[in-house]
Amino acid sequence: MANVAVVGAQWGDEGKGKIVDWLSSRADVVVRFQGGHNAGHTLVINGTEHRLSLLPSGVVRPGKLAVIGNGVVIDPWALLAEIDGFADKGLAITPDNLMIAENATLILPIHGAVDRAREEACGDRKLGTTGRGIGPAYEDKVARRAIRVCDLADPQLLAERIDGILLHHNALLRGLGAPEIAAQTVADQLAEIAPRLLPFAGVVWQRLDADRRAGKRLLFEGAQGAMLDVDHGTYPFVTSSNTVAGQAATGSGMGPGAVGRVLGICKAYTTRVGAGPFPTELSDEIGARLGERGREFGTVTGRRRRCGWFDAVLVRQAVKVGGINGIALTKLDVLDGLSTLKVAVGYRLGDATLDHLPALPSAQAAVTPIYEEFDGWSASTRGARTWAQLPATAIKYIRRIEELIEAPVTLLSTSPERDDTIVVTDPFAD
Repeated sequence: MANVAVVGAQWGDEGKGKIVDWLSSRADVVVRFQGGHNAGHTLVINGTEHRLSLLPSGVVRPGKLAVIGNGVVIDPWALLAEIDGFADKGLAITPDNLMIAENATLILPIHGAVDRAREEACGDRKLGTTGRGIGPAYEDKVARRAIRVCDLADPQLLAERIDGILLHHNALLRGLGAPEIAAQTVADQLAEIAPRLLPFAGVVWQRLDADRRAGKRLLFEGAQGAMLDVDHGTYPFVTSSNTVAGQAATGSGMGPGAVGRVLGICKAYTTRVGAGPFPTELSDEIGARLGERGREFGTVTGRRRRCGWFDAVLVRQAVKVGGINGIALTKLDVLDGLSTLKVAVGYRLGDATLDHLPALPSAQAAVTPIYEEFDGWSASTRGARTWAQLPATAIKYIRRIEELIEAPVTLLSTSPERDDTIVVTDPFAD
């Protein structure tokens, strides 16, 4: 059986949580490989809503191992609060069902302070970060001054790491007129949480290699989406990590050949949160209707998502740079009742016609979409579990999307419930 990596093919919020949860019934191990607690997944199981931030989606299924890989930046307080929240619901998260990479980077309170102070200083030029310290933590990792999970076991090394981080970040806070943070405060905070966090730490790359050799099925869970990738997204309005499937290997300690099939998730329309270019954005009543029917609010932040027509140019680009083999199309039911639908099939930039989103920010902001129109459908698609339950015009819409993005729709989600899914091709099948 193949391993599978699940990645977003738009700007995140595509419904990866439900798809990963659905796939996890076929997997033995579910691995988060990038991002932080700014990425949220909502699962609806038997009518009960579960909101995940750092924990891999497979953690809600008994008998599965959930893994947080080295590519994730971890706010230990947020993680422990999430674990406690599940305990309150009767779901025990223990070292038996959760493993954290010992070499994963920690997010500290100073990272959040720096994140928020910088955003405030930017004024109208804000990037739209969540202010949770994700970016500054990744910066520390690349600058080789980060505190990692394993460092909590070595007090002397930890003290040196704290001094190094504060030397850099306190200077920045001072320059921005924000309060500085004392080394002893950080040391006390980490000393308090270390006994709870360290039992989850382990050699993730070694465990995953052993599981793979034993024939276990691995499911790699991405956060955000391809258009938020720090290299391939709408820079600088992106996240601070690589979100495409190549990161599944480096963010978990596996070789590229072990990742297997790549499943991209995208909505039947388009959304994004925060600032940045959005060629197909709708600021009219249709955009408002998509947002209302799709419940387009961030799982973690509660921020309203911007909504627009499906952008085949962006998704095709995500398919190419992300190595996507097939698409899981979600929220088709949100389009029910619209008489006419539009899909962007290209862009105009001045006198030029483009088949991709350019890298230059000013060009990204200036492109206008070239649309192809489709007849909508009045019948409900919500809860459909077979093609026969879909209106003919909905099937036509899906087939044209496949042609435009140059990838097949292998799964179709018709509601937040895990079983309201049409399976065209099992992603785990060889």
